[in-house]
Order: sequence, then structure tokens, then C-alpha cells
Amino acid sequence: MNKEKKILAGLMAAAVVLPAASGTVSAKDYHADSDTGIQVLDYIENEHRQARKNRLTDEQKKLLADAKAMEKHLRHPLDKTQPSPVAFEGDDLTYDERDGSFIAKGKVDILQLDAHRFQGENVTGNVKTQDIEIPEKAHVLQMTPGQMRITLDGYKAHYNYGKKTGSMVDVKGRADAHYITAKRFEFYPDHMVAYDATETECSAKKPDYHFAAKKITIYPQKKMMMDKVKLYLKGTPIFSRKHYEKDITPGASGKENFLPRIGYNNDDKLYLKWDLEFPLQKNLSANANVLVTTADGWRSNYDLTFNNGYLRTGVKYGYFEDDDDKWLKKEPSYFLNYSDHLAGTHFTYNVGGEYGRWYESGIHSNHGEYGAGLGYDPIKFHRYTLYLNTGYTITHESYDDSKVSGMKGSAVLTKDFNDRWAAYAGYHYDKKNAQNSLFNYDTDDFSKKLQSGFSYRIDDRNRLAVGTKYDLDHSKWKNVDYYWFHSLHCSDIILRYKSMTNRWSVRWQFNPW
Repeated sequence: MNKEKKILAGLMAAAVVLPAASGTVSAKDYHADSDTGIQVLDYIENEHRQARKNRLTDEQKKLLADAKAMEKHLRHPLDKTQPSPVAFEGDDLTYDERDGSFIAKGKVDILQLDAHRFQGENVTGNVKTQDIEIPEKAHVLQMTPGQMRITLDGYKAHYNYGKKTGSMVDVKGRADAHYITAKRFEFYPDHMVAYDATETECSAKKPDYHFAAKKITIYPQKKMMMDKVKLYLKGTPIFSRKHYEKDITPGASGKENFLPRIGYNNDDKLYLKWDLEFPLQKNLSANANVLVTTADGWRSNYDLTFNNGYLRTGVKYGYFEDDDDKWLKKEPSYFLNYSDHLAGTHFTYNVGGEYGRWYESGIHSNHGEYGAGLGYDPIKFHRYTLYLNTGYTITHESYDDSKVSGMKGSAVLTKDFNDRWAAYAGYHYDKKNAQNSLFNYDTDDFSKKLQSGFSYRIDDRNRLAVGTKYDLDHSKWKNVDYYWFHSLHCSDIILRYKSMTNRWSVRWQFNPW
């Protein structure tokens, strides 16, 4: 086995035997690897992915239309304190007014005004107790506002539309973006439970990846919890846990990428990345950002982080790489940052710093960097968005007792021309640069720069982009980078060419990212 195969095979073997601890996983937004500022257009990929997830099927559209038509024909005003009205259709309907029981045979369709639909060949129930029984194959749809969009097929369905409780067995279908199978599925007013279940966001008939769990509990638009869970990649288990959680809050952008990413570039050669998070208690987690390259071997970093949404602090250790392929090792480094809105305004502020032992190119130094910043919420007008930020930083190094202090700031404008075209342009200033700093990590060779670029969507699966960086101090181009984004159904390929240095990189990753 050659060197590249040995390293990557070793990482996958380690993944299979990861400790069976609790963990959290969140759907991750896409983030560009670039020093041209094209990250400001990351929302294009994320919104496109979200649009695919939210695209309605024909039967979902029909359910919404039927519920709307039903509301127009109500004989009495709708009482929202009472269970939503229900309409029954079938080839043969029998109703007993004495006890409220009914029997429906043939192609039975049961429509509830709050956008629930139940379909089956033979249905029994009771309008007084509000029960529905479908002993044979059942088809269930839910498009209720504020709830998960559900499309399920199963057997032995029972549902009480007043209490909003029920169950099915041998279930297969979809809940929002989650494709689910289960031996038993239970409905409750505020959550759903699937037993002996699988879950994936890959819509292929044979998913590229999936979770298999003894029990999956879904709290709509909040979280998904899995017990005794295994993650399978192409049918092979790559890790198992006693308990796992997934943040499914709308717009949630989790840190962890629960599937590995594979790529190649001129510096790292073949590489594999995997970000893992292990919650220890509320707002406190241990993180392992695993990176293995065939050029340098293990280049991972680790951190212990407290984050409550405003205060983020902790300690980090290991190797770090910036967007310009510069490496630095922190041995370790302590960080703290606090950010919030100024009371009752659109202004934002942040204060923080980092102090630790840094190593780069044979130099060790106790590095301290402290600063404060002021910004404003994105300003949107006529398909434009303006981002404004400014701040002041102080950097001190023990190696040569050097000190750099000064202002920094940026103004970036984006424009959505239409569904295909978008562009950005930004001015950036930072007193700190590679000429007056000990370390080159995450630092330009100049203080003033312009960044600009554009994105063009060719079709639903392909997008092209260009990102540039111009050195205003020396009046010359520093970067002209080209990107191709290609969707492979349940995974994506991102190709990048840095024309000024003739460097290629390719990244293959499953989605969600």
C-alpha cells in the first residue's frame, strides 16, 4: 500500500473505532476556501441548497390547494380553539350518527383543514373521538404551517386528529429534508419518534450515507436526537455513538461537518478533513478538527470552547492553515471574544484577544493580539447588500519584543442581478501586514486591498465564479481565482484554480456540508 493510501486508510480505520460518547452534529453551511473575499457570496450555495430542500412536490402543492378550497366552503366560521375540520371521500362511506363511527372503502381520502391528508383502501374511525384507523397500506401527508413537512407510507396507521397523536409501522418517507425509514413511527403534538430507524438527507434510492439508530426523536424545527446510532458511508459503518444530536433549527449553521471531506491541492496533495464536536455540558464542547495530508501527515488541531452566543472563549492547540496555504502551530493559545448589538440599535461591537505560544518557520514566540471592533447589520437595498466594519488591534511578540497597533476596516458591497448573476466588491484596510509582523499567518503583504468577483449559475447543478484580490499599496494583482461548483446529487465537487500561482485544488464533499 502506498503512502497516500496508508494515511487515508488509517484515518478511516480510526473513525470506525471512535469512542461511543455523546455528540452533536449540525447541518453545516458551505464556506469557500479563498483569500479573495468570495466568501461573501457563500450564501448563493447555501440558499440554493435550501431551495432544493424546500421545493414542493406536486402532491404537497395539491394538498395546500385542497385545504384552501375546503376553507372557502366552510358552513360556519372557523373556531381555532377546536380541532381542525375534516372531510371524508371514498367509494363506499358508512356513517353511524348514534356513536359517530364510520367505515370508508375503496380509494379513501381524508383531508383536514390544517393541511393533513390520510389515504388508504379501507379506513375506519370515529368523528366524535376523532380517531382514524387504516389497517392496510396508508399514505400520510402533512403541510401544517409551523410543522415539519411530512410524506410517509406505512401500515397499521392510527391517528387522533384532535389530540394529534398516532402511530404507523414499516414506515418509509420524508420529514422536511430527512429521508426516514422505521419499523414503528409515533406522532405526538410536539415531536415524533421513530424506532429501529434510518435517516439521511441524501435522496438517492441507495443513499451515499445514512444514520441507523435504535430510536430517533424529532422536535420539529428544533433538534433531532438519536440513540444507539451508527453512521454509514456507502454501506460501511464509520462511527457509532450511544447518543447523537442534530440541530435542525431553521437557519442553523453548525460547526461540525459529520461527514469527512476529501480533496487535493498542490501543497497538501491528497487530504482528508473531518470536524468532530463532543459536547461536555451546556455551551461547552471539545472539538477535534482532523486533517490528514499525504504531503505532511497529521495536521489536526483541537480546542476546548465555551460559547453562549455572545461570549466565546477557550484554548486551542495544533496546526492551523490560512486561506493562502500558510501554516502555523499554536502550542497552545487562549482566546476570548465577546460580541453583541449596541442596545436597541443595528450597530454591533466586539472585544477580545488571543494569547499563546506560536510557532512558524523556526520561530517561537509568545503571541498576544487584542482588539475591539464596531460594525453594522447588513444594509439591504434594491438587491444590493452593504457590509461595514471597523476596529483597532494591538499585536505583541515576545520573540523580538515587537508591537504593531492600528486601525482596520472594510466596506463590501454585493449585488444580486438575477437568479443567475451576482457580484461583489470590497475595500479593506489593516495596519498590520507581513512587513511589520513577525508571523505571516493570516496576514497580507500589504495594508490596502480591493477584492471583487462574480458568480454565474449555469444550471441547477453547475455554477462558475471568479474572485480577485488587488494590492493597492503596490498597484498590482495578487490573486485571480476561478471556481467551478458541480452537484453530484448527494455530494459536490468544488474545483479552484489560482491563476497567479498556477495552483489547482479540488474538494469533494457530501451535502449538507
